Amino acid sequence: MKDKFNDNELIPVIIQDMISQQILMLGYMNEEAFQVTIKGQKVCFFSRSKNRLWVKGETSGNFFFWKNYAWDCDQDALIFQVEAVGPACHNGTVSCFEGLLDGSFIHQLENTISQRRNSTDEKSYVSTLSKKGIHKVAQKVGEEAVEVVIEAMSNNDELFLEESADLLFHYLILLQEKGFRLKDVQQVLQKRQKK
Repeated sequence: MKDKFNDNELIPVIIQDMISQQILMLGYMNEEAFQVTIKGQKVCFFSRSKNRLWVKGETSGNFFFWKNYAWDCDQDALIFQVEAVGPACHNGTVSCFEGLLDGSFIHQLENTISQRRNSTDEKSYVSTLSKKGIHKVAQKVGEEAVEVVIEAMSNNDELFLEESADLLFHYLILLQEKGFRLKDVQQVLQKRQKK
């Protein structure tokens, strides 16, 4: 692993959301910014426009708390996986690459569910189910779970996968009814993994 930068070297740094895997931004680090980042919790860059160290979020409060990092194969670029607090972009969007990269499929699906839950479109299944209340959504998750168990006992892999997809879809709706996202469940699992 690289442990030293060349004199006045600036390294491009990709910032990636640890949960959604979405690319949030590109910044630069010199050795001092790298050391400040590694010794603390917040990602620090070298700002080329300000010509100084810059902790992302120092004025906006939209910090990046780094969780993992890796050098590329040539050791001339870095990627940091982060927990982002607030939007990454100064324009207020989740990513500086908004519209190009929308994160993982599950992340996209959760956004679609969120939009449809708040929709007034009577043809929207998600909207209709959500309006029936959390008890109906929870009941639907239970029904889908039973169907997954039944298909797990059969030899029809296609039906098992179809029912598994139905279960996951309804579970994502239930999470949002409770005010959560899948990333909240992932954080619980990650804490358990560390024990």
